[in-house]
Amino acid sequence: MNDIEFVDRLAHALAVYVRPAIPLSIDLWDIATIAQYLKRDPQVVRERMACLPGFPKAIRLPTKTGRAQPLYNAKEVIDWAQSFKERN
Repeated sequence: MNDIEFVDRLAHALAVYVRPAIPLSIDLWDIATIAQYLKRDPQVVRERMACLPGFPKAIRLPTKTGRAQPLYNAKEVIDWAQSFKERN
């Protein structure tokens, strides 16, 4: 196998495992993803940040069992965090 064939096979193998990126304008984040973005513990995000009045509203998709895990629009979360940027 030459280098070009190896690279082609490697690229194909990686494509199987790598999910396409979802644009931030439509992506939905869970608490764990928000915590990772904000560099905070998920419990802090859930109990102290998500309940703040200005925090983006949750999206709850319907489930058979009732109350679904809250999801949040990624762009709204980023905009919310950026709103705290210091102004000199």
